[in-house]
Amino acid sequence: MIPGNFSGLQKQDPVSKLIFELSKLPGIGEKTATRLAYFILKQDEAYAQALSSALLSAKREVGLCSVCFTFTDSDPCRICADESRDRSVICVVERPSDMNSIEMSGTYRGAYHVLHGALSPLDGIGPDELKVRELIERARTGNGALLEVILAMNPSVEGDATSLYLTRLLRPLGMRVTQLAHGIPMGGQLEYTDRQTIGKAIENRMEMR
Repeated sequence: MIPGNFSGLQKQDPVSKLIFELSKLPGIGEKTATRLAYFILKQDEAYAQALSSALLSAKREVGLCSVCFTFTDSDPCRICADESRDRSVICVVERPSDMNSIEMSGTYRGAYHVLHGALSPLDGIGPDELKVRELIERARTGNGALLEVILAMNPSVEGDATSLYLTRLLRPLGMRVTQLAHGIPMGGQLEYTDRQTIGKAIENRMEMR
């Protein structure tokens, strides 16, 4: 079997099917998917079974935290259940991976809210496709305890549009609305940014205009 065209009957070939499914993963093209497929095939059956079991277990056992909407196998998640966290501050991120990157920086001890994306009208992603309503509800029911919302969107056109939209919704509720300081380049992503840069961006965060 020679990888190349995934159409038609070729998808039914076990190796082609494996490559095709792996190529659906973010950042994985056909060449990388092919290398991964051949790596898996070189391993013994126990490895394949362990990999399959881990995938199925994660899919069955991991859901969304009912508070911050990150992925978790317990509800609320570990961070939301931690009473030592500063509940007066919520950091809003696009993805659970962004939340993890901020946690790894070791500079933030507040709460989180995961939107699961950013506004992108061209892709059909509006407020209803994100966890925007849930964020506003958290802000409104905070009984004055929520003092600040940090908008930690990725520096992109979509991220900037999302930050501006959320600012217009949050500011009338009376809390401080800030954004990460400059330092993460335009088009960059939090999950690929080093801990020191993220930490500085949080510490030097700026008021949204």
